[in-house]
Amino acid sequence: MSAKKWSRPNLDFLTQLPRGFVVQLGGLLGSIILVHLFYLVYIRPIAAGLIAAAAEAGTSVPRAMPIVLKDYEQEICLMLMLWAMLLIGQKIYRIIQQRYILDADILGLPGDEVPSVAEIKEKLSTLGALEAGILDTVVVKTLMSVMRRYCSTGDLQSAAEACIAAADNEASRMESGLSMIRYIIWAIPSIGFIGTVRGIGNALSEAQLALQGDIAGMTESLGIAFNSTLVALLISILLMLLVHQLQEMQDSLVLETEEYCDRIFLARLHL
Repeated sequence: MSAKKWSRPNLDFLTQLPRGFVVQLGGLLGSIILVHLFYLVYIRPIAAGLIAAAAEAGTSVPRAMPIVLKDYEQEICLMLMLWAMLLIGQKIYRIIQQRYILDADILGLPGDEVPSVAEIKEKLSTLGALEAGILDTVVVKTLMSVMRRYCSTGDLQSAAEACIAAADNEASRMESGLSMIRYIIWAIPSIGFIGTVRGIGNALSEAQLALQGDIAGMTESLGIAFNSTLVALLISILLMLLVHQLQEMQDSLVLETEEYCDRIFLARLHL
């Protein structure tokens, strides 16, 4: 009986994955590695030393940062926080990259006469030849949509409506791009609540010892419950602030894009 011939696995599907998915996955893996290393090197060794020192001295464990962050729920929350901040930072950087176009007249149409359809088509083909990084910006895509509409209809009102519709489509696209960040912000308090349930469950299992006078186990378990909730809520507040700032930047970019299209193109059609 002949053995099966080994063949190289087909990995072509890896090159077909969306670039956004690859970036998000890379950000998640990087966040996991960085936070876990931080816990291995700093948080857990110091927390263990503080707990041991308190037990030796017969005192309560101090409310230091390593003690508050030492449990697994807090570690997961910090991983998700770093991941969300990377995603938010990427989107903010993308918006900042696009804003420079608003300060330049990329069409270069004459300002003292109404451009002809032939001139507009020539400018449209010039924009279409731009590199992908510029062609994919909100400003350029909206402007090209307006120019195409005017070339096909020759109607200024129709072109103005196309400007509003294209800007709204870009706003909806950017809003849908926040779905993963919103999921992370939802997941973080849920993970904190899991730590609360786990801590209270452990505390109830230590109730018999507490009745006998040994409350150390119950105190430690309740610490897990409250610390996980505290950390999760603080992280959620911070991330919601960043998301609202990001949304404000996105809305501002869309509004300024509409004004830009009106200033450098639509306003020159009714001189």
